[in-house]
Amino acid sequence: MSIWALAGRAIGEALVQNCLLCGAGSGDALLCPDCRDDLPRLGGPACPVCALPTTAGAVCGACLKSPPAFDATIAAWRYGFPADKLVQSLKYEHRLAIAGLFAKAMLAGPRPDGDLLIPLPLSPRRLADRGFNQAVEIARPLARALDVPLAPEACRRTRETVPQASLPWKERRSNVRHCFECSQDLTGKAVIVVDDVMTTGATLDELAALLKRHGAARVTNWVVARAVRD
Repeated sequence: MSIWALAGRAIGEALVQNCLLCGAGSGDALLCPDCRDDLPRLGGPACPVCALPTTAGAVCGACLKSPPAFDATIAAWRYGFPADKLVQSLKYEHRLAIAGLFAKAMLAGPRPDGDLLIPLPLSPRRLADRGFNQAVEIARPLARALDVPLAPEACRRTRETVPQASLPWKERRSNVRHCFECSQDLTGKAVIVVDDVMTTGATLDELAALLKRHGAARVTNWVVARAVRD
């Protein structure tokens, strides 16, 4: 066997990896085919505003009763196993390649129209502890694919908040009240806000309200996964 063939085999073997979820061989992909098929799709009709399931895709009762500041939500997956494991691996195990996997899944579905992408900001302390903002890492390939500017510095968190996941749903809105600042004039802009998971939508609503006060004409949430209460 020639040296070139040996080199090609070595490169091929180096590219072979194990599935992040089950450990089975997955070639050059992060997930094996079976685990990719197990990802919980957010299928069926849903509220166009908050992406919760509704009959015939009508606006849900909650959004009709108390309209959020954002105008639309697009999600690739339902938040549940094994999508939750991937989200946790990205944030807490620093597996940054998962951000590209998330972006690919988001791009495979409906794509929002917008003038710029704003990743949901992390607090300075949490950013320092983690070393990166997962929303920024997910947004980078999205911005390239849409050919839309990415504006990670447009907004920032001004104070530390208790992690939303640790609070009852009813307390999450007050927890994030007035926790963002915006430094950009968004007059007439259609803004796409990128995040990993949308649960109650309280944090995204707070940011959307701020963006509207700075002139945004429309705010669309584009998230990897949407939590759905059974």
